Amino acid sequence: MQTKPLRIGTRGSPLALAQAHEARNRLMAAHSLPEDMFEIVVLSTKGDRITDRALAEIGGKGLFTEEIEAQLLSGALDFAVHSSKDMPTVLPEGLTLSTFLPRADPRDAFIGRDVQKLDELPEGAVVGSASLRRQALIRRLRPDIEVVVFRGSVQTRLDKLREGQVDGTFLANAGLIRLGMEDVATEVLSVREFLPAPAQGVICIEQRADDARISELLAPINDDDTFDAVTCERAFLAALDGSCRTPIAGFARCFNERISFSGMILTPDGSKAFDIKTDSMRGEAEKIGRWAGNELRRRAGPGFFDDWS
Repeated sequence: MQTKPLRIGTRGSPLALAQAHEARNRLMAAHSLPEDMFEIVVLSTKGDRITDRALAEIGGKGLFTEEIEAQLLSGALDFAVHSSKDMPTVLPEGLTLSTFLPRADPRDAFIGRDVQKLDELPEGAVVGSASLRRQALIRRLRPDIEVVVFRGSVQTRLDKLREGQVDGTFLANAGLIRLGMEDVATEVLSVREFLPAPAQGVICIEQRADDARISELLAPINDDDTFDAVTCERAFLAALDGSCRTPIAGFARCFNERISFSGMILTPDGSKAFDIKTDSMRGEAEKIGRWAGNELRRRAGPGFFDDWS
């Protein structure tokens, strides 16, 4: 019988805490457990501390997870809650992503300072984004505007926008919804127009792979549709060696026993892109994601990746 509180690792941003609370609340409901059976442990990560440079320059996505994963491997944490799109495709040995909560809105939100929509920005306007995928898609849609690196928490980015450092920025709509801030979005772009990052809008839970007790605890809150969709998207990302150095977009949907997938790779300047659409049986989610990634790599040819440093 569980007597000590379960220790949940998380980053300390308001969004990360909202996600940890959502996971905790789902577990409380699934197992009829009181709140005091959970302890949310906030850890500072290198990715949170260094906000003046692009992630690609300082080590990529793993900078948001290293400190948390070290505590998880040591046994100091029982499990950790993350934004799935921030997770590297290769995890430290002994850890696994076992659980995915139901996906929230996967779309990207544009927040304009003086205009409502991206296409209303005047020529020469400045848009801030930390994501190479968003930067490339913005440049593809609006090659006439300037795109700059724009990092920090949701609140920090919105403050910079209000101060006039940029004319617009992009955030994941799911994050705004989880923070109760969806009203700040001036435009929510369709998945067809602005393909999301793989696993965008999904909260995941990381645990020790051999911890059967935690696996049993988490199983009731795993969403099967989301699990299969993210499995497909992460396989696509892994086939392309996806990291914060690569503009890659991918989105999968489950329909009964089938899964459909759309993926895209772009050059950082958005001038060239290759996309793919496919569908298959759900049991082949990982297989079709991997195939789609390898197929786009083949179509693009080796020269396409020369600028991906």
